[in-house]
Amino acid sequence: MTAVASSLAAPPFGVSQYTTWPQTFEQDLALFEALGVQNIEVCEAKLEAGDPRPQLERLKASGLRVTSVQPRLHSLFPDQPRPEPAAPQERMKLLAESIELFGQYFPGATLVSISGAAPGGDYHEAYQTAAREYRELAKIAEDHGVRIALEPLNPILMNVDTFICSLAQANRVIESVDHPAFGMFVDVWHIWEDESACELIKQTGSRIFGVHINDWNTPRAFGDRYIPGEGKIPLAKLLKAIRDSGYQGAYTLEIFSELRLGGSLWADPQKTVTQSKIAFENIWNQICA
Repeated sequence: MTAVASSLAAPPFGVSQYTTWPQTFEQDLALFEALGVQNIEVCEAKLEAGDPRPQLERLKASGLRVTSVQPRLHSLFPDQPRPEPAAPQERMKLLAESIELFGQYFPGATLVSISGAAPGGDYHEAYQTAAREYRELAKIAEDHGVRIALEPLNPILMNVDTFICSLAQANRVIESVDHPAFGMFVDVWHIWEDESACELIKQTGSRIFGVHINDWNTPRAFGDRYIPGEGKIPLAKLLKAIRDSGYQGAYTLEIFSELRLGGSLWADPQKTVTQSKIAFENIWNQICA
């Protein structure tokens, strides 16, 4: 009986602070404690820009496990939220500051990065720059006891927020960087339409540093995602591939749901987190059945 129960137990469930975006950092900590959430993805943008240390001390004392971090600036090249500075070297300096900050408090955490758009559409130069800059950043991450994970984005964000729009393209950068502190963050919303996704996930194996879960219906805006199981993503299939790859980390709920949209999931964070956790556990039980 014990063995059966263990096989059905869902892996660590976490929540990104993007899922509760309208709330403050302090409100998030209170909500997660009330709901029994044990794993958190920190959004640096929710921290005080001047001196975030008191908030990080409070987080450290809360007992929440910081599995991943969304840095204030997290793209190699300019993206929609952070178009400046334009130079990738300057952007990587800012990302290195985030690495140093979170390495002090949460060793073992993974900082998430996206590529940004290829300047002038020059993909050849973009790949070369990514290999060079991420290799140096990975060394800094290793020195501070954390990791960097590149997240490929859905093709609808090509030339806006990314030039890395598939698992294969992300793997190309990871192989070029060739550093143990540099891997991939898999977001099912971004990769689910790729017919080769399951096979590529299994091949990526130990280079998967984190997973975002959510669901997809044809977006009404850039920030429009759904509770797991309420959209079109074949989650059981993808999550099984992730499990079979050997990944043993947290599955982090990341939902963007702009308040101007009808039925926004940001309007009731407690309900969104509660329903998503139940849905995730139900999907996981389908995998283990």
